[in-house]
Amino acid sequence: MAASLLTLLDDIAALMDDVSVMTKVAAKKTTGVLGDDLALNAQQVTGVRADRELPIVWAVCKGSLLNKLMLVPAALVISAFAPWLVTPLLMLGGAYLSYEGVEKLAHAWHRYRHPGARKKEAAPTERSAEEQAAFEKQRIKGAVRTDFILSAEIIAITLGTVAEAAFMQQVMVLSIIAVAMTLGVYGLVAAIVKLDDLGLYLSRRSAAMARKAGRGILWAAPWLMKFLSIAGTAAMFMVGGGILTHGIPVLHHAVQALTLAEGDIPGVGVILQPITPTLINMVVGLVLGGMILGAVTLVKKMRGAH
Repeated sequence: MAASLLTLLDDIAALMDDVSVMTKVAAKKTTGVLGDDLALNAQQVTGVRADRELPIVWAVCKGSLLNKLMLVPAALVISAFAPWLVTPLLMLGGAYLSYEGVEKLAHAWHRYRHPGARKKEAAPTERSAEEQAAFEKQRIKGAVRTDFILSAEIIAITLGTVAEAAFMQQVMVLSIIAVAMTLGVYGLVAAIVKLDDLGLYLSRRSAAMARKAGRGILWAAPWLMKFLSIAGTAAMFMVGGGILTHGIPVLHHAVQALTLAEGDIPGVGVILQPITPTLINMVVGLVLGGMILGAVTLVKKMRGAH
């Protein structure tokens, strides 16, 4: 009996060691998507009252956990019975992400061309309770929808890492990555959106160094949010275009060949090699997103004509 128990404990320890190693590998591979996820979600609280920032982050976090609660079992089922579906589904998500990015750019361009439109948008403190609730609902819905696509890529990358592992190990690694990534991203988002509160707190302290640090944080916080807003839109093209580029073998091999060829260019080759794939992904995402937006706009006009 004792020997059987020791054997069981040894098996469990070996399983956990394997799970730990595979989880570390998967975490490294999904780091890029994690950064994009952070940039995309941090911008969702722009235009929201300060006292509503954390509730919105928490609402999106719960939506993200729900996304992964659906995606992990779905990924395991698809991997077991229809592995060929993974790439087409990811490409569909990449196309949507690219479309959403172009739509944001089109909206920003419209506001730039029509300055009056910016005046019509009420400030957070000027909205009624109903308007504020509708605004927050729209922001949360959009953030959860975008998170679904990024979460799907994280789960797909993780699944590829553990594809040859036993089923139980796949379940454990996917579950750990899903929970850790979600809590990590939204924990950082919560910290970022509350930087201004930290700055205000420090600026009121008696110590001179604390006041100086607080003023510095208060100055930097709005610029950080603006940067994250821009980075979030760029991330839509990088992630969306990247999914599409990797899903089309001809394009993927062309990018690889170009990147390798750049290594032979004296001087600038070392600089061009790491940034070329990212730039190509962004261009692919921008072009495809523009095509989809054009098609959607045309369909809407045709429906309006009837």
